[in-house]
Amino acid sequence: MFEHNRKNLRVIFSATLLLAATQPMPAVQAQVPQAAQTQDARELRDGKAQRDRRMAWWRNARFGMFIHWGLYAVPAGEYQGRKIPGIGEWIMDTAKIPVPAYEKFAPQFNPTQFNAREWVRVAKAAGMQYMVITSKHHEGFSMFGTKTNTYNIVQATPFKRDPLKELSAACREAGIKFGVYYSIMDWHHPDANEANAPRYIAQMKEQLRELVTGYDLSLLWFDGEWVNWWNTARGRDLENFVRGLKPGIVINNRIGKRQPTDGDYETPEQEIPAGALNTDWETCMTMNDTWGFKTDDHNWKSTADLLHKLADIAGKGGNFLLNVGPTKEGLIPQASIERLTQMGRWLRANGESVYGTSAGPWRNLPWGRVTAKPGRLYLHVLEWPRDGRLVVPGLQNPVSGARLLTGDRRTLGVARNVDGVLVALPPRAADALNTVIVLDIKGAPVVRPTAMRQTADGVLTLRAADAEVHGATARYESGGGKDNIGFWTDVRDQISWNAEVTRPGTFSVEITYSCLADNAGSEFAVEVGGQTLTGQVTSTGSWTTFQTKTLGTLKVDAAGRFTLWLKPLRKPGYAVMNLKSVTLRPVAG
Repeated sequence: MFEHNRKNLRVIFSATLLLAATQPMPAVQAQVPQAAQTQDARELRDGKAQRDRRMAWWRNARFGMFIHWGLYAVPAGEYQGRKIPGIGEWIMDTAKIPVPAYEKFAPQFNPTQFNAREWVRVAKAAGMQYMVITSKHHEGFSMFGTKTNTYNIVQATPFKRDPLKELSAACREAGIKFGVYYSIMDWHHPDANEANAPRYIAQMKEQLRELVTGYDLSLLWFDGEWVNWWNTARGRDLENFVRGLKPGIVINNRIGKRQPTDGDYETPEQEIPAGALNTDWETCMTMNDTWGFKTDDHNWKSTADLLHKLADIAGKGGNFLLNVGPTKEGLIPQASIERLTQMGRWLRANGESVYGTSAGPWRNLPWGRVTAKPGRLYLHVLEWPRDGRLVVPGLQNPVSGARLLTGDRRTLGVARNVDGVLVALPPRAADALNTVIVLDIKGAPVVRPTAMRQTADGVLTLRAADAEVHGATARYESGGGKDNIGFWTDVRDQISWNAEVTRPGTFSVEITYSCLADNAGSEFAVEVGGQTLTGQVTSTGSWTTFQTKTLGTLKVDAAGRFTLWLKPLRKPGYAVMNLKSVTLRPVAG
């Protein structure tokens, strides 16, 4: 789907570590989600009230269906007798299929088993609140009856029908919001380049006019914005054009270059952020390894895994856009339907804990995730505690009651200790996939932050996965050799940890990071109670080659809780770092 959208990311390390005075940290009131630069930038552009009206249905939805369907369903991962590696919808590029040869798939595309109402029924039964389907992917083939060219499903195939028109009507009947995906990049169109961009953009605008005015759209999902001829100014112009046609339409950030003011929300792909972002966001993800249908891709995620991902995403204030890749006949794969049916069964019983919720005040908990509504927390227990006690760490609010959301809805006992609130659980989980416990509280959630503690040898390791990010761009990355804070393109972004030292003394301060040569040279400082260490970033060779640099020693005189901050001082390169950890290591003597 978006195979190249993360290339050329440059992230470097430059930071300041501030160790606060040795006093117990006060409880803090959770802000869900925390207002910060990205959200503020979008609200400044459009006005908060206008933006809230536009985003209201989207924020309530939490779960939607992504559909990748196009000519790539015909080869389904094979070309000239060869299995083509990679994702199905990229086969034109991956297999280096010439345009004239690829066009020959159109007469073979006749999805006579397509049934719009059946697709919508599957989505609704799954508990999905909106649908987004490819109107034109990178292959350049239009899956709707455009008048701008003949390379579309109505004129170039024996099918002769407009599936988007039928899906739009079926969604309206079922009460599901309808949206379309649209690729800015186009491998088929000869004008999709810098030299002929004005002519190509004119046609693109005409196609978008057809879609926005003729298909009852609630959402436009752009992609392919990474091509070098597309820029921020063109993205802003296109967004203004679309909003001129329909001011209330929701648009993702890939209409531009993913700047803080592009579109309405962020689009992490195939991953879930470590914590709540500073704006509206949506994770898009496949059920197997491909977006477009491939006959040989049977690596399906389990229903339990998908439900856990839904809880994780909702618990961090995001939406989950889960993909299906229909066949050339027009059928959603049975493996997808089975998983969606099971997810829908769970949501019919537990939907209250997902729809219309906001992020919980905890990012990660050892037993699960938490979603929130005013005066209520929903504890999604994914790992049932063996001792029958569920610890809700650091919660300061008075608790007026706890109960199971489903099953016998029994009332549960609640107590307190130094770690927070304890909920007494029945011996077995009410739902093996995800048991939800309702915790009624007074007021907005107030949580005393959990502190990172020293290990038995006195070492205090502050990992990227445990960090709090303050700013618009920096975020946690995982997978593909990454376990770090990345996307750090704004020098104003800062990182902090809550930490506790029980054995004070002198510590060697180590920073583990990665950096490409052309981003080296950033300066940083490490400060502890008036003590300052300075340093400069050097190249590590790549963004996944990490090295540890010792900056010097700092002294902590008394035991207690601390807030540790990392703050950039100067950033001569494109971004601010892939930061893996900061370690305070005791020095003998």
